[in-house]
Amino acid sequence: MGVTDTEAGARPREIEMNNGHRIVVLGAGYTGMFSAIRLAHRTRRTGVRITLVNPSSRFVERLRMHQIAAGQELADHQIPDLLAGTGVTFVQGTATAIDPEARQITVDGTETLGYDTLVYALGSSTDTGKVPGADTHAFTLNNPEIAGRFAARLTEVAASGGTVTVCGGGLTGIEAATEIAESHPGLDVTLLSLDEPGGMMGAKARAYLYRALDRLGVTLETGARVTKVLPDAVELADGRLVRSDACLWTTGVKVSPLAAAAGIATDERGLILVDATLRSVSHSEIHAIGDAAAVRLAWGQIHGTCQSGLPTAQHTADTIARLVRGKAVKPFRFGYFHQPVSLGRRDAVIQFTKADDTPGRMHLTGRSAVAYKEMVSASPLTTYRFSKRMNVTTIVSKGGRATREPAL
Repeated sequence: MGVTDTEAGARPREIEMNNGHRIVVLGAGYTGMFSAIRLAHRTRRTGVRITLVNPSSRFVERLRMHQIAAGQELADHQIPDLLAGTGVTFVQGTATAIDPEARQITVDGTETLGYDTLVYALGSSTDTGKVPGADTHAFTLNNPEIAGRFAARLTEVAASGGTVTVCGGGLTGIEAATEIAESHPGLDVTLLSLDEPGGMMGAKARAYLYRALDRLGVTLETGARVTKVLPDAVELADGRLVRSDACLWTTGVKVSPLAAAAGIATDERGLILVDATLRSVSHSEIHAIGDAAAVRLAWGQIHGTCQSGLPTAQHTADTIARLVRGKAVKPFRFGYFHQPVSLGRRDAVIQFTKADDTPGRMHLTGRSAVAYKEMVSASPLTTYRFSKRMNVTTIVSKGGRATREPAL
């Protein structure tokens, strides 16, 4: 079996897993980590060998990246520690190629790792390649290191009472802008959004969100299409220049090109096309989960969130466990339940939703919403801990009647 760098100093040129069915999980984000741990528990008496591959040994809490960006310190959760006691082998390295015919993964360009079943959980990242200057003059929340560099820049800008722009009015942009404004009250924070922030919420929850932006002093520019990011400004489509001493880019999503390059069937964005059980339509031994999968249900295609990602990981772990035992598998069913949004450390708004993610009648605000949001953010790590000993469900809603019939 493969070993970690810390165990042997350097990995062998070929990582062997000859005893039992070989399962490789690519990516140790929220979904990859959950699928590996749940698989280990579900297959513990079958002789299955599970390997988890990830470039970093640190588990990244993507739900909290805006906190790092605002200058807060987060706990450093190490992947080997989270896997302790599961029997899962951790390989620190970057998957650089997949050979579906040989069923091999190339790690760091030269090493090979064979598999019988592959769980593709490489997730997504913020795309800075479509607007000139975004890749060189803007920061992202793609990993703790970049978020930390942005936090250091914020400290410099705050000292001179400068201006910060957050590009993108989705939930990530909203959380980042409010977190920054609360942590650095002397900063001029501008949120630039093409669409109406909170547009997916009901009217009351959206009104509360706007009041929070006003209370925190965030300047909101809607209908703002960014055409260029400059060293000290952001250029809009109408020709205006918005001063920007520090720019945080939160809009646009891209996925790894690995699957498409390997000849695995993907959509136009590079997401793996899957069937009703989340198996690749072109290679049935490959299972795709989370942001890496194009999962379509009867009411439409799910979008990448932790809320939908963990259920795909749970379903895939259970599916593989059933396949290993020669049992029939079931279609994936899921329905959205909520849209939790933090508004700094002391405020939040929770919009409860219908299965298709459209707003329901209920919403939650204030201290109760803060406690609720913190529970949501902390739940993955709690789920991993308990999943080592029992089958913990992350599916709050299966979608009801909306998912009883498969997608066309």
